Amino acid sequence: MANVAETMQRVIAPIAEDLVEVDKAVISDLQSDIPLIKKISGYIVSAGGKRMRPVVLLLIARALGCQNKDPVFLATMIEYVHTASLLHDDVVDESDLRRGKPTASFKWGNASAILVGDFMYSKAFQLMVRTQNLRICEIVAGAVNRVSEGEVIQLLNIHDTTVDEKRYIEVIERKTGVLFEAAARMAAVSAGADKAVEDAMAEYALCLGRAFQIIDDVLDYVGVSGNTGKNLGTDLREGKMTMPLIYALRNCSETDAETIRNAISHSDPDLDAIIGIIKKTNAIESCISAARNEVQNGIRQLDCLPSSAFKNSLIELLSLTVERDS
Repeated sequence: MANVAETMQRVIAPIAEDLVEVDKAVISDLQSDIPLIKKISGYIVSAGGKRMRPVVLLLIARALGCQNKDPVFLATMIEYVHTASLLHDDVVDESDLRRGKPTASFKWGNASAILVGDFMYSKAFQLMVRTQNLRICEIVAGAVNRVSEGEVIQLLNIHDTTVDEKRYIEVIERKTGVLFEAAARMAAVSAGADKAVEDAMAEYALCLGRAFQIIDDVLDYVGVSGNTGKNLGTDLREGKMTMPLIYALRNCSETDAETIRNAISHSDPDLDAIIGIIKKTNAIESCISAARNEVQNGIRQLDCLPSSAFKNSLIELLSLTVERDS
């Protein structure tokens, strides 16, 4: 597998200047006279990350011929929404690591993390209103609503070994895919694209989001903790039936199936035993195959775009989701 950082530099090269402007805007717009908000906001923003949603938005907008600064403004907005969702997500999941660093909830407590997450959502909404574009408002508001639904559905699925592939996809589309989709739709709107093109870009983004999350869930079992920035087996300890477990449960013996069910039901599972079952049933290979199918479908959605460095980067970004090791 390729290291993300090595390939991402090539992917973002056509929009490097735009991303610099986004980074500046993300930092400068997060102003508050409340010290704790400034401290936590600064911490979470400076923690790094791939800025994947801004990258998707900028690449699509530029690929569609948009040459003004609107995409930079919209990319800043979607990054606030994404960061706010991470703050809330870490509280719900009781995570202590994010991108290799302690989470805000671990450092400052759940209440502080949730409230600063609310602050970042409100900053996104302030930017949204400044667009004075009803379609943009619809896209962002709808995305935030669906992310919230995804969190609730995932909560209902915890410790439930009957979760199947359909229910799993429903969650990852809402939790991961929806913000990629929102980024793509806003990019198309900013470029003045017609509905058919907007829908194609949205489907590309959903394919990207699904592939990204499937591989994320694979890396939770077979990744390197130093690369992924989180502890291995986190999903298992949280009682989540992700795709590797779903595939393993479908193809294992009844004895191994009982081991999986017990692991999902308890907070201190035998990770090595579960990884052994996953490998024995070729669940990892099945997950990678499913992610590659998403990549191929996503590439097909780009047929409506003219040839350009931006389009090439969109294709490479899709491929990177499957080849990455973090």
